[in-house]
Amino acid sequence: MSALYPLTDVRVVDFTMGWSGPLATRHLADMGAEVIKIESCTHPDWWRGWELSEESLATNEYEKSPHFNQINRNKIGVAIDLTRPDGKTLALKLISRADAVIENQATGVMAKLGLSFEELKVHNSEIIMLSMPAFGAVGPWATYRGYGSTVEQGAGLPHLTGFPEGPPIQTHIAYGDGCAGLNAAAALLVAMYHKKRTGMGQRIEISQVECMLQLGVHGTIAQGMSGTMPPRTGNRHPVFVPHGCFRCAESDTWIIIVVTDDGQWPTLCKIISRPDLADNPSLSTPAGRREHEDLIEKAILDWSTKRDSDVGMQELQGVGVAAGVVRRPTELLNDENFQERGFWIEVERKFIGSKPYPATPWKFNAERGRITSPAPLLGEHNKRVLCEMLGVSTQEFDALKKAGVIGDKPVSSAATLSVTSTPTSV
Repeated sequence: MSALYPLTDVRVVDFTMGWSGPLATRHLADMGAEVIKIESCTHPDWWRGWELSEESLATNEYEKSPHFNQINRNKIGVAIDLTRPDGKTLALKLISRADAVIENQATGVMAKLGLSFEELKVHNSEIIMLSMPAFGAVGPWATYRGYGSTVEQGAGLPHLTGFPEGPPIQTHIAYGDGCAGLNAAAALLVAMYHKKRTGMGQRIEISQVECMLQLGVHGTIAQGMSGTMPPRTGNRHPVFVPHGCFRCAESDTWIIIVVTDDGQWPTLCKIISRPDLADNPSLSTPAGRREHEDLIEKAILDWSTKRDSDVGMQELQGVGVAAGVVRRPTELLNDENFQERGFWIEVERKFIGSKPYPATPWKFNAERGRITSPAPLLGEHNKRVLCEMLGVSTQEFDALKKAGVIGDKPVSSAATLSVTSTPTSV
C-alpha cells in the first residue's frame, strides 16, 4: 500500500449521482480507492447537464459540465443499463469483487433493480453498502425525493439564516449535499476500518437531513427548551460579538469581521478609530457588546465603507483580528492564499482542455492527494472494467454493446422520460 494513498487496495462501486454521493466517493478516490462509477446511457449522472437534446448531444455538452468534472476526478466510469438482466448480472459480478457499494437513489430504487443489500450479500458476504436517503429509509417521509435545497429546508436551517425582520432565507448552496457527502465518506472509512479488523461488512443508512443538523441543531434545542421558535439572527453569532459581514467602498464588495476573544476588541476599536468604544467598560465582554450590537455594527460599517475590502482585511489581520474578504467563486482562482498553498491543479480532459481543479482540503503524510485522472467520459472504461476485470470476452462485449446494455453515448428520449432512478439528493 502506498504511503500517500491509504485506500490503494480498496474498490468501491459507485451508483451515486449529482453532488452528495459523488462528493463522498471523490474523497475516497483521492485517497487512492478504485472508485468505479456506474451510469447508463439512458440515465447518465444528471450533473452532466439537464439538457440531453439532439443538439447538445451532437456537441458533447454532457462532457463539459464543470460540476461533474470537478466532483468525479480520479474515478473509473462505466455505462451499464441496470434495468436489463444482463446489466444487473454485470453489476453483481463487479460487486462480488468490491469492498463497498454506495448509492443515493430514491428509496426503493435499488431494490427494484434487484440490487438490495440482501441480494448483494448473496454475491459478497463481506460487502459494505451505504445508502443516502434524503429523509431516512423508514418513516412518513421515507419515500420523498430530495435534493440539497429541500434537505436544507427539512433541517430547518433557513429559519435561522434569515434576518430578524425578514422571512426565512435559503442559502442556495445546497448544504444538504455537502454535509451528507462528507458524513458518508467518514462513515465508509469507519466501516472499512471495521471490516479490516473483523472481516465483516455492514449496511449503512445515512439520512441526509440528519447530516444537516450540526448546522442548525442549536435552533432545535432552543425551541425544545423554550417552546418557541428561536429568532433569526442574520450574520450574527451566538458567542462572538461583533460577528458580521460589512459593505466596503467598492460596489458589492464585503468583508467579514469577527472578534473571537475580548483581547481583540480594543484592537478593533483602534483600527476603526473608535477608542471611545474600547474605553466603555460595559462593552468589554461579549454579553455587554451584545446589548449594543447595532451601535457597534454601525461603527464598523462607517469604517468599512471607506475601505477597499482587501486593504481592510490586511489591516485587521495584521493586528490579529479575524477578517476575510467575501470572494466571488471566479476570484478564488487568483486568491493569494490558495495560490501559495498550490491549491489549484491543472488537469487535461477531452472536450474541454486544461482546467484548474481544487486539490484535497486534507493532507495525508503531509501531502495532499494527487489528481491522477480527470472525470471519466460516459462509458469510457467499459472495456477495461468488463473485459480486463470481469473477464468478459470480446464477442460478449460487442454483443452487450449492440444490445444497448452498455454504451458510451446518452440516449436522449429515455433519459428525459424516465424518473425511476431520480437521485435522492444532488
